[in-house]
Amino acid sequence: MISTLHIKNIGIIQDICVDFNKGLNVLTGETGAGKTLIIGSLAIIAGARFSKEMIRKGENNSLIEVCLYEPENENSIEGNIIVSREINLNGKNICKINGRMVTVNELKEFMSNFIEIHGQHDNQNLLDNKIHITYLDEFIGEEIIKLKEKYNNLYEKRLEIKQNLRKNYGDDKEKQRKLDLLKYQVNEIDEAQLKEQEEIELEEKRKIMINAEKIVENLKEADNIISENTIDQVSTAIQALGKIEMIDEKYQKVSGELKNVYYELQELARDINEYKQEIYFDEQERNYIEERLDLIYSLKRKYGNDITEILEYKKEIEKEIEHIQNLEHYNNQLRKELYDVEEQMEVIAGEMNKIRIISAQQLGQNINKELEELEMKNANIKIHVQYSKEFLKNGKDEVTFYITTNLGEEEKELSKIASGGEMSRVMLAIKKVLSDADKVPVLIFDEIDTGISGKAANSVAKKLKRISLNHQVMCISHLPNIAAMADYNYFISKNINNQRTSTNIKLLQEEEVIKEIARISSGEINATTLKYALELRNKKAS
Repeated sequence: MISTLHIKNIGIIQDICVDFNKGLNVLTGETGAGKTLIIGSLAIIAGARFSKEMIRKGENNSLIEVCLYEPENENSIEGNIIVSREINLNGKNICKINGRMVTVNELKEFMSNFIEIHGQHDNQNLLDNKIHITYLDEFIGEEIIKLKEKYNNLYEKRLEIKQNLRKNYGDDKEKQRKLDLLKYQVNEIDEAQLKEQEEIELEEKRKIMINAEKIVENLKEADNIISENTIDQVSTAIQALGKIEMIDEKYQKVSGELKNVYYELQELARDINEYKQEIYFDEQERNYIEERLDLIYSLKRKYGNDITEILEYKKEIEKEIEHIQNLEHYNNQLRKELYDVEEQMEVIAGEMNKIRIISAQQLGQNINKELEELEMKNANIKIHVQYSKEFLKNGKDEVTFYITTNLGEEEKELSKIASGGEMSRVMLAIKKVLSDADKVPVLIFDEIDTGISGKAANSVAKKLKRISLNHQVMCISHLPNIAAMADYNYFISKNINNQRTSTNIKLLQEEEVIKEIARISSGEINATTLKYALELRNKKAS
């Protein structure tokens, strides 16, 4: 059970700490006082999603802590387990169980053994036929759990085999489409007859052809300057030095070096002349280079960043073609394995179907007994179990709740006939039936009384009281009937200090309980409402 709850900086809750007790704990208070925030905080500590917008304005983090008392828990100290969850504005989540840090998923899994929260969204779940099978299986319990575990293992294996078949082009049409595509790609690359470094060479040629006129013009200029002026002048200089080179070695050395320059200039002049002769402009060749480069760019967009990658890709798809063409033997093995798995699944699904059909009748009868006590005497729930052709996640059964709310009416799907108040009572009836075998010690109900009044309110209150005999029940309610049935009543209020609103929670004494019952019965506390409240409270005692 939850012995203590501590909430800090959640919405208008600044800092509250409250002790809860065994039995039926009912929370009441004015609208907007923070009742839903308290249930929401319990959901957060149970692993629910948390929005940073829930952190109290001006604060950097929120903290929720609970002390769970579990006398049979061997791992806890004196039966106490401290669970906390801190959420920061930066998104950091710190979850701890007895001081040990855990992930949110670990927290959620752990708390699922202690707390079950029933909110208004659960009534919406009743409108979803896909959820109905979970109620039936929860009622069946261990017998169906073991079969579902075997079935789910096979179900996952079946998905894996089918995925492998898809990867291995197990479908003949898909395989042929893939082969055609790969062969087309190989043929496209082959026809291009690509060569390593070809793109670089073509780019260089293209660059020269584009700049041919400029290159020729400047080569001519360089050739003229060297041939007509420079070489002759250097030759004249050599002759002048020749006349004095015998006088001193240094003149001889300079003369020799200048001769080397002369010979190098002659070589450069020949090279420049050859370069000049090489430059030409062929429109046809230029068109060929442009087309060739366009083809290479097109292939690069499809198959790789350069010619090397394109050729490597070709090798890979050639291997894939060979692989696909030799897959038939392996795929036949997979198909056989799939057949064997589906045969096993069919057997288990059949066993689950038989159990569900029998249990559906029993669950329907049990719910109808509860509905009779909840002032729905003419209502009749019938649970249909339809065997599907397809393998579904939980077997081959499609489970749907049908109901007739009045005598003589045709039964229809629950989602198409029940009102809000009826839906609340149907859900409570289901919870009551399931709670008889449920091992979760804490059941939390958020406004289970929606759409309920009169005799139905008395019945709901009694039903919650009965559930609280085997569970700690926490319930937010606006009904005096439920408040009067409580073992412990908590009043939630809000006040304003320093221009900030804060939530308070208080465990009421008996005199205060009577006044609170009177208040929620009519909105006023007077002699008449106090008398009515006392009568309701006395009924609880009886």
